[in-house]
Amino acid sequence: MAATPNRQFKNICVLSEFTYGKHKEFVEAAIDLSRSIAVRKLHLVYGEGNRGLSKMVSEAAFIRGSQVLGIIPRVLKPLGSSFDSSTGEELVVSGMQERITEMLNHADAFIFLPGDLATLEALITLAS
Repeated sequence: MAATPNRQFKNICVLSEFTYGKHKEFVEAAIDLSRSIAVRKLHLVYGEGNRGLSKMVSEAAFIRGSQVLGIIPRVLKPLGSSFDSSTGEELVVSGMQERITEMLNHADAFIFLPGDLATLEALITLAS
């Protein structure tokens, strides 16, 4: 039987708005994930915000050399998006549904980390 080539992912989306607080094992896992993303020279897409594990992954992956794209709904911008153009690109969209659509357009694969209800909603929407 001939071997088939593995599909190569180039863009990976990480989603999690989990506020990790005292859960240092989640922080360590997020940092490890960012290392894996950077070592594999993957581009990172994430649901931009100013908190959560995905924000931590995005910052750590960018520092390690990955291209980063943060996607944020316009309504969330004034609520504290801490986007810094020195850590990647930002795409502002009209709402949460467009955010998910753009994530689908920009990512080859998804990783969901512990999150809040918005993370669960994105998982359900992407799975359907």
